[in-house]
Amino acid sequence: MAEKADLKIEDAVNETCPWSGKPIAADSLTLYKGAVVGFCNPGCRDKFEKAVGHFEQAFLDKPAKTLAG
Repeated sequence: MAEKADLKIEDAVNETCPWSGKPIAADSLTLYKGAVVGFCNPGCRDKFEKAVGHFEQAFLDKPAKTLAG
């Protein structure tokens, strides 16, 4: 798995921060499902990582119900 220091801004799938709408910064990148995602600052990146972690943990704690078809 790539380290955050190895991530490159030119590999990011986005140009603006999903939280603020500001341009992304090279020191604020993370990997999400194998893709480099950029944020405007490390605080926004960390907020995203925390939110995703909580969401993924919820699935582990209680599997989502599926719709019967």
